[in-house]
Amino acid sequence: MKILVTYISKTGFTKEYTDVIAQNIVCDVIEFKHMSSTKMSEYDVVVFGSRAHAGMVDSLKKARTMFAESTAKKLVVFCTGAAPCEAEDIINEFWTNNLSAEELEQVPHFYMQSGLRYESMNFADKTMMKIAAFMMSRQKESEKNDVDKGFEQAISHSYDISDEKYALPLIEYLKSM
Repeated sequence: MKILVTYISKTGFTKEYTDVIAQNIVCDVIEFKHMSSTKMSEYDVVVFGSRAHAGMVDSLKKARTMFAESTAKKLVVFCTGAAPCEAEDIINEFWTNNLSAEELEQVPHFYMQSGLRYESMNFADKTMMKIAAFMMSRQKESEKNDVDKGFEQAISHSYDISDEKYALPLIEYLKSM
């Protein structure tokens, strides 16, 4: 089984998890900006990794299109994000918003908590996060639920909650193929 791991990493977390995956399974790793459907066709399994960005898996639509145009047999998706893995309701809703009902059943998908790195963000992403933080701070405390309060605290500063152990379910899945 020939495996390709392709990724987009804006702040470094997705690349770090990609490196962990590559250290544990036999695969080729190619940054997504160098990817094509022709290249994907050289593999049986394509693993696409990216970040959660504004509620979406960054560039998943483009990766799906390339995969559909390729002859690769299996697409696997992983996403890194700032929410802790324990926030299962939030993560499940995230996947429901990013994958169709059919894809939820057929496309193995994995979430890996990572964090925020304001120092690695581009101007647009920093601005978006600062606006979100400002909007949350303007909301009355009595109107905030626990999710709102957690979100407000989470986006107030950089932090790293990544750990290699969050890549293990994906690694085990790939080893079992």
